[in-house]
Amino acid sequence: MEIDARVNAGTCRSSGVTSTIQERVREAGAARTPLRIAGNSRWQNAGRPVAAVEKISVADHSGVVDYVASDLTITVRAGTTLAEIARVTGDEGQWLPLNPFGSAEGTIGATVATASSGPLSQGFGTIRDLVLGVEIVTGDAKIVRGGGRVVKNVAGFDLVRLLTGSWGTLGVITEVSLRLYALPAHRMTMAMDSPTDTRRLAQRLRSLLDAPIIPFSLELVGEELARRIGLPARPTILVEFGGNAAAVSAQRDALAAIGNVNEVSSEVWEKMRATAVSDAMVVRVSGLPAGLAERWERARSIGRDGEPPMMHASIGRGTVRCIFPGELPASAMEGVAASHADDTMIFETLPPAVWASLADSATADRVSQGIKRAFDPFGILNPGILGPTN
Repeated sequence: MEIDARVNAGTCRSSGVTSTIQERVREAGAARTPLRIAGNSRWQNAGRPVAAVEKISVADHSGVVDYVASDLTITVRAGTTLAEIARVTGDEGQWLPLNPFGSAEGTIGATVATASSGPLSQGFGTIRDLVLGVEIVTGDAKIVRGGGRVVKNVAGFDLVRLLTGSWGTLGVITEVSLRLYALPAHRMTMAMDSPTDTRRLAQRLRSLLDAPIIPFSLELVGEELARRIGLPARPTILVEFGGNAAAVSAQRDALAAIGNVNEVSSEVWEKMRATAVSDAMVVRVSGLPAGLAERWERARSIGRDGEPPMMHASIGRGTVRCIFPGELPASAMEGVAASHADDTMIFETLPPAVWASLADSATADRVSQGIKRAFDPFGILNPGILGPTN
């Protein structure tokens, strides 16, 4: 097979690729030079400002290292784009069910480092559920591997989950092993009008979660975002089904029993994924799914005096994501944080000056500091991106 030739060649070159990054990190450590870790640099404004004078990019370190289609697993270098993974696995009738916000030209290394997921997490879990193993170069230039290349692995300290979402502060990701799925024979996207009254919305969301359906994606979309992705400008619930024809048909009928639905183009998911502006402020508010209707209503009050935010929510995960096209006053965001005191707020992007006032450091506790010292004793990897360490 053609894929076998690519796999074998990639395996032979893998150690050289990693050693190049290893040497760069070793030199930076010796000189105590902070490094900004990057993939294709498509999300460099996310997270806190990084106090680094040099950049190390894995964008050129791409390609398949190992692909065992019969095991539904693939290992790729960190600079491999999501689009390339889709192309390679699609040739084998498989896919990586992952659509993080941004672009398919983003790299898998950056996706794992930032723990980015999208609407498909409803049906397949987040990136943490899809990563089987990782290889990193630590801040003292050691090569560390966690997990493996098979679905079943040994029990013990879950290094893979620790590194997923560590934002490059513990090591430069060089390789990732991933769990794949068989491509569904049929996929369908349905749209349903969403109630605007909070009580009725809560009832509708409960009906969806209790319905005999297993959706790939289940997303509540606000009127402004609906307009941006080509739907009527009103609150809408989007549902994606997949599987064989009988399964898709049965789930469509079960959804229609809850409310009026109509089929829409699957392009709405890609449009939603790409919707953002360069100077956007983005915040996620999460809590129990049972409280999503109230959380949605509170989030709608953000920025009402200015340009409306683009909003969507994962119904099954209880998370509301708000994209503000322009900068809001810090006082407005502080008021929002106070109103969501019982929720978890995660800021994706903010103006550099307001991070300290709005978001607590994620690494100020003793455990996080100890882990950071163990993996990056010189403190050179993405310093400050998760907040100050003291």
